[in-house]
Amino acid sequence: MKLIRRLANLGYGSRKEMQKLIRMGAITNAVGERLDEDADTAHDDIRYKSRPLDPDFGMVLMLNKPTGYVCSLKDRGNLVYELLPSRFSERKPVLSTIGRLDSDTSGLLLFTDDGEYLHKIISPKNHVAKIYEVTCARPLEPHYGDIFASGTLILESEKDALKPAFLEVTGEKIARLTLYEGRYHQVRRMFAAVGNHVEALHRAQMGDLTLGDLKPGKWRLLSAAEALGLLKG
Repeated sequence: MKLIRRLANLGYGSRKEMQKLIRMGAITNAVGERLDEDADTAHDDIRYKSRPLDPDFGMVLMLNKPTGYVCSLKDRGNLVYELLPSRFSERKPVLSTIGRLDSDTSGLLLFTDDGEYLHKIISPKNHVAKIYEVTCARPLEPHYGDIFASGTLILESEKDALKPAFLEVTGEKIARLTLYEGRYHQVRRMFAAVGNHVEALHRAQMGDLTLGDLKPGKWRLLSAAEALGLLKG
């Protein structure tokens, strides 16, 4: 990809604006040499105003989403994209969330500009485990786990039964729930189906990927190995 197009597609500005910066000498290689419009320099060796470029195309990043943020313009609230560098919203291909977390749910949220990767992760065929920490309004009953694991629970207004899910009770009103699909507000609707109400919900893990020491509102890139690991279920 030619330099001017790469910069524009990364969201730094229009092609006209990038052309001007290139002619001014604001785009260099790692040792400070000016680059021209047709330069075929490796992504990691390009500097924009002396700084390394934003991550290359095909990136996957993880955000520790706080409550109060939404993933879609259709929902009310602050967009999760406000927690990322502003240029990221101008990238082409577009940077999209891999699935969604509602405004009242915190935790692990992935983004990618790789459409093929996104569809592989969200496909039910991939069986990526999603682990949630759930706090309920009322004490957890022993039969909840059997119902969730049965593979026969049908949510209100749906026809197909949920896939088996696994409940680990860790306190009177607290549990960890592992899902292998991602239907609309699934966790909240599952507990509503057994007569309880979710007061707090946090996604702690996807596959083997955890938030680690990533603070709420912060993000980091996934390594190639981490991104590939999610495709292994």
